[in-house]
Amino acid sequence: MTDPTATLLATAAELEAYAPGAPGAPRAERAVVMTMGALHEGHASLIRAARALVGPAGQVVVTVFVNPLQFGEAADLDRYPRTLDADLALAGAAGGDAVFAPSADEVYPGGEPQVRISAGPMGERLEGASRPGHFDGMLTVVAKLLHLTRPDLAFFGQKDAQQLALIRRMVRDLNFPVEIVGVETARDADGLALSSRNRFLDAHERHTALALSRALFAARDRLAAQQALHARALAGGSNEDRAAGLNRLGEARLAADAQAVARARPDGGPAAVRAAARSVLDDAAAGQPPLALDYVALVDPADFTEIPDDHTAGDAVLAVAARVGTTRLIDNIPLTFGATT
Repeated sequence: MTDPTATLLATAAELEAYAPGAPGAPRAERAVVMTMGALHEGHASLIRAARALVGPAGQVVVTVFVNPLQFGEAADLDRYPRTLDADLALAGAAGGDAVFAPSADEVYPGGEPQVRISAGPMGERLEGASRPGHFDGMLTVVAKLLHLTRPDLAFFGQKDAQQLALIRRMVRDLNFPVEIVGVETARDADGLALSSRNRFLDAHERHTALALSRALFAARDRLAAQQALHARALAGGSNEDRAAGLNRLGEARLAADAQAVARARPDGGPAAVRAAARSVLDDAAAGQPPLALDYVALVDPADFTEIPDDHTAGDAVLAVAARVGTTRLIDNIPLTFGATT
């Protein structure tokens, strides 16, 4: 039986020499999945997606590097879990061929780089405001790893939506010859987005942390309900007249339904979407242990600026970040305004 553990590559030279397959065969299409290690099912879903796209003849390389440029405090860097042996096994089982796990000295010979990539204005919003310099460090190491691994495709999770948007922008603005592929957020059965940080939650904290996904799903459901009402309004003629008639007949409940249909907006109302999410988060903030909200924001996925209340159509991202105990968690969900079916 073949050992599913992925091949460990620790240096740029080993990565350069790595070429599985028949000698002299043309270079196979290569996909890279970039991680900071402590791999879980969410990372496995990225690796499986990469394998599916490049096929059995392609190469899937997983990078494992805890990037010091992304951490504001040394304590956070030291606390980040490191589980390389388990990472090799998970990567191999999910379809990865190799794990590139360089040291900090290998990635940054001579110390931290003097020249770095700036994330620009988008990198100063939301996560960037909460973690100054984080996205500059992230883009710098992603750029280096793209140069080192030279992939045709690079896979990143939608859970880190702002990171994904910035990487796409960097690749487009700086003409990197790679296709960026976003993969849907993987969740546990209870809805909590998979994260390496979840291991730091005790049972009570995990219960509180579920408010993040519940808030997002409540907002999604609020938008869907409003858009369903609007679809009924389009199909049913004058609901204002129907509501008035039902009121005259004493049918208050049916009249209220008709009134809601008549007043439904096609966009679902960004303010209503935000309110639905905040209601869940406010309840969690009053619980034990409490949820300490950092932000909840409804933003344009292109630049992560806030969606205005008069927004009527198009894509959006509802993003939330909060701390439960000593653990900071993020989550988000994509939404589409203006749909009527």
